[in-house]
Amino acid sequence: MSTPAINHLQKLPHFKKIIDTIGTLENGERNNVFIHLVRSIAGQQLSTKAAASIFEKFLKLVEAKNPKPEHILALNIEELRSVGFSYSKGQYILNIAQFWLDNKVTDAKLKKLSDEELLQYLTQIKGVGVWTVQMLMMFTLGRTNIFAVDDLGIQQGMALIYKWDQLTLKELKLKMLVQSKKYAPYNTIACMYI
Repeated sequence: MSTPAINHLQKLPHFKKIIDTIGTLENGERNNVFIHLVRSIAGQQLSTKAAASIFEKFLKLVEAKNPKPEHILALNIEELRSVGFSYSKGQYILNIAQFWLDNKVTDAKLKKLSDEELLQYLTQIKGVGVWTVQMLMMFTLGRTNIFAVDDLGIQQGMALIYKWDQLTLKELKLKMLVQSKKYAPYNTIACMYI
């Protein structure tokens, strides 16, 4: 993690103690955005263990360690359901594969897009929402200034850190967005610590 990010965050109330307790966190770019997006969809609303088990079965089904869109599109929805995907998740995964193929999406193409462009581009895919793209930008594309206001863990973490008790969700999100301006341009790193 960059020293400027740590230096910036340590100047904010509460963060010096958090950073000293947790230590340095790593955030960087990863290759094969496609499979990271598929994995993200596959694992939503599941325990880590269940998601890993289903994804392992999925990789055996497609017979590829790093499946390409063509591998996935060779399957039908019933085959995807046979490894544990719900009908909707199976369809979303097929949607992602079709979008990648139709638009000739590459990692290089995605990395050239701004945060807002990337959000608009990928949320065109049925089943891919804002939160999913934000997580992809944070943990796969290594974007440093993403603030995921809708993430439950970040909501709970900020409520705890700043002692924001008895707030409605709307009030909490407003306070979070105000606070996030202080984290900029390192919102991703702040979220990781939170």
